[in-house]
Amino acid sequence: MTILQGIGSITMGGREVWPLVEGGKGVAATNHQSSGAWAMAGGVGTISAVNADSYDPTGKIIPQVYNALTRRERHEELVEYAIEGAAQQVTRAYEMASSELQRGIGGININVLWEMGGAQRVLHGVLERTKGMVNGVTCGAGMPYKLSEIAAHYGVHYYPIISSARAFRALWKRAYSKAAEWLGAVVYEDPWLAGGHNGLSNAEDPRVPQDPYPRVKDLRATMRETGISDSVPIIMAGGVWRLDEWTDWLDNPELGTIVFQFGTRPLLTKESPIPEGWKARLMTLEKGDVLLHKFSPTGFYSSAVRNPFLRDLEARSERQVAFSTTATGDHQFQLDVGVGAKRYWVTRDDLLRAREWHGEGFTDALKTPDNTLVFVTPDSKAMIRKDQADCMGCLSQCAFSSWSDTETNTTGRLADPRSFCIQKTLQDIAHGGDTEQNLMFGGHSAYRFASDPFYSNGFVPTVKQLVDRILTGA
Repeated sequence: MTILQGIGSITMGGREVWPLVEGGKGVAATNHQSSGAWAMAGGVGTISAVNADSYDPTGKIIPQVYNALTRRERHEELVEYAIEGAAQQVTRAYEMASSELQRGIGGININVLWEMGGAQRVLHGVLERTKGMVNGVTCGAGMPYKLSEIAAHYGVHYYPIISSARAFRALWKRAYSKAAEWLGAVVYEDPWLAGGHNGLSNAEDPRVPQDPYPRVKDLRATMRETGISDSVPIIMAGGVWRLDEWTDWLDNPELGTIVFQFGTRPLLTKESPIPEGWKARLMTLEKGDVLLHKFSPTGFYSSAVRNPFLRDLEARSERQVAFSTTATGDHQFQLDVGVGAKRYWVTRDDLLRAREWHGEGFTDALKTPDNTLVFVTPDSKAMIRKDQADCMGCLSQCAFSSWSDTETNTTGRLADPRSFCIQKTLQDIAHGGDTEQNLMFGGHSAYRFASDPFYSNGFVPTVKQLVDRILTGA
């Protein structure tokens, strides 16, 4: 194997590793098998600590069933599942890769979403139970100010995920400067190309991608201003497929030490825990099949395959009209479909549209927090109401159910029927559910599976084969 010029082992988080990080992907999409294998290959494996699977004594996955009657009690069940599952995954990965890890080669990180329900409690619980096994904590989806404090308490490194130099500067000034020695790396996640949740700001246009190079250059300049050494890597995440497309980033004095994170390619390996149906679907994707959308109940943009599940959410939002509770302005026409005896006024054009939708079977109008009504079928209405009622508080704040991980347990806003229960769909697809009727996260380079000769004739590599391939540049 000939390694691409400019690629060599580095020290990150106190360990010798290849500059290759496995992206930690949501619910059960990375586990001990994939992450342990990545660490054994000399990279940094990343276990998803977001409602990770736990196992019974026979090795079977324990379904996460919620029996409590109230959301607050179900939330406590969820936190217990999360801690137990992540601790088991870390232990299994460490045992799997222990020969390499004990020699100081490779590493195991855990990935936590700061906006998940009970994030700080879960992080404390997992790190307490896995002392000496976890090298670092990767964390994004929000502004995780407490991350450095928690990581330092347990003697592990922290890897904040950011999408701009401005975000890192705010984190550093407020918190991270107090635990500078535990900063393992800074993950720059491209908000236009990465899979999963994306860190687009209100000032950035989701339809106009920006070149990551000047943004990462700006991040390095910000890090230098704070006194952070160039030996502390920036991890480029999002849109990374093969390293020979990034040669101008290697040994580049403007950027300092660069490491690359692979989120999408490790999905299609023998050790990847995602179901075979999901792996097969990846091989059929075409360019443009991954959509950057705003339907997530987190409030963040996110990227997922534009399958019937996502298209249904798009269509649901298109069947939407603004209303007024009194006749005012252009809203002079009383809505006479979908609302029963309730009185709403809409424009003439929207009245005609609503009647048309009603005739097509979308007979029920649901109110949104934005003074609009969306029209759905009776079956969709029943599913939406049931999913909202079954909420277990998987997020710190949920637009779909109005849950909030606070004393009041409510956001104070109306639940939004244009969104969905993210916990339900991610658990389902990760455990064999229909890939067309669930949210299927993916990076915007996922279409390359179909054209990359490495995967010709349906070839699925081991993690070691994939890492070796990546190191050659291909």
